[in-house]
Amino acid sequence: MSFARLSRSARESVSGLPRAFWWLWASTLVNRLGAFVATFMTLYLTLERGYSASFAGLVAALHGLGGVVSSLGAGVMADRLGRRPTMLVAQVSTAGSVALLGFMEHPAAIAAVALLVGMTSNASRPAVQAMMADIVRPEDRVRAFALNYWAINLGFAVSSTAAGLIAEYSYLAGFLGEAALTLLCAVLVFVKLPESRPEPVKGAEGAAEDGSRIGLGGVLRDGRFMGVVGLSFLISLIYTQGSVGLPVAMGSAGFSPGEYGLVIAVNGVLIVALQLPVTRFIEHRDPRRLLVVSALLVGYGFALTAFAGPLWAYALTVCVWTLAEIVNAPTQTELVVRLSPVQGRGRYQGVYTMSWAVASLVAPLMSGFVIDRYGAGWLWATTGVLGTVAGAGYWFLMRGLPGRAEDRGASGGAPAAGTAPAPVAAAPTAQAPAEA
Repeated sequence: MSFARLSRSARESVSGLPRAFWWLWASTLVNRLGAFVATFMTLYLTLERGYSASFAGLVAALHGLGGVVSSLGAGVMADRLGRRPTMLVAQVSTAGSVALLGFMEHPAAIAAVALLVGMTSNASRPAVQAMMADIVRPEDRVRAFALNYWAINLGFAVSSTAAGLIAEYSYLAGFLGEAALTLLCAVLVFVKLPESRPEPVKGAEGAAEDGSRIGLGGVLRDGRFMGVVGLSFLISLIYTQGSVGLPVAMGSAGFSPGEYGLVIAVNGVLIVALQLPVTRFIEHRDPRRLLVVSALLVGYGFALTAFAGPLWAYALTVCVWTLAEIVNAPTQTELVVRLSPVQGRGRYQGVYTMSWAVASLVAPLMSGFVIDRYGAGWLWATTGVLGTVAGAGYWFLMRGLPGRAEDRGASGGAPAAGTAPAPVAAAPTAQAPAEA
């Protein structure tokens, strides 16, 4: 491919998106550039503080539990208070709690603040996804979600490298650095991003007869959407094995932590290199087929680990399930938006985010139990089964799903910066009375 063609493809990938989206994208990148705690929490507790691996695992679990707790509450806040206030509260709270964690010494205090960090750091995600759906035209959403996912991985790739160097100098500097970057993210949101929450309109999609917003109970009663949440949980269980099951299996096979680091780095490198061109290829294709194929690829990609011997073979399996991740992430996020009524986007995104948070709790327990009792081979066989179940689930669940808004002839442009978009009809979904 010529340089001119690559340049044209890059321009097409980023063109046509509203200015507010790019400020939201920039805030995501800045946020992920400071991801120190999630990367080095275990090493900090065991090497710097001298605690046991069991205590470090407990703290990591509490951090994940905080994310589960905050997902639903943050989704409700995004719909009730607005996307912008929710992000500001979450980011300022995250900065304060991360800085505080760096000074904690008593085990109970460390555990309690880690729970708080998990709650606050996860709270902005439903609001970010809801705002992105508000400000981006339906036909551009897959591309927008892919660009956001690319920023997340680019930021994490840079931060994980920098965090390693910072940790050699001072772990406290890492905590304070993450707090500072999170505050910078809040400043970007405060200065550059207008509120995007659609105002309740009587008779609008997702609103009750009096124009109030759909309640959390209505989300939980939406059968098709909760089916997607369940499938997302299965996919998340598989993906999380890259950070919990794979290092254990490679360690048992005689590989060093450094060799595992090289193998897992393939994941980030491929996402940064391929996310945008692959998204250009898939963004107007049938999402049902994309989700089925990606579910099978991730399941069988991890299942192939059972047959990996040399280091390059492990890296090859990572290539397979990373390709699935590149396809699945923007496609599934766009599907959630299509199933979400305009007036309930925050709550829907909160429930969807919770599926990943719960998986981050269950996956370590699952991998530890299966490996200890039956061996790593059975864990990889289990991922293949889960991928097959998820693929079949997507195939049946998405039968009769209306096409994307642009496929049905909908029109609409992104709102100008500084203005809130008018409600736009979303894909039909279960209606429910408004709730508190």
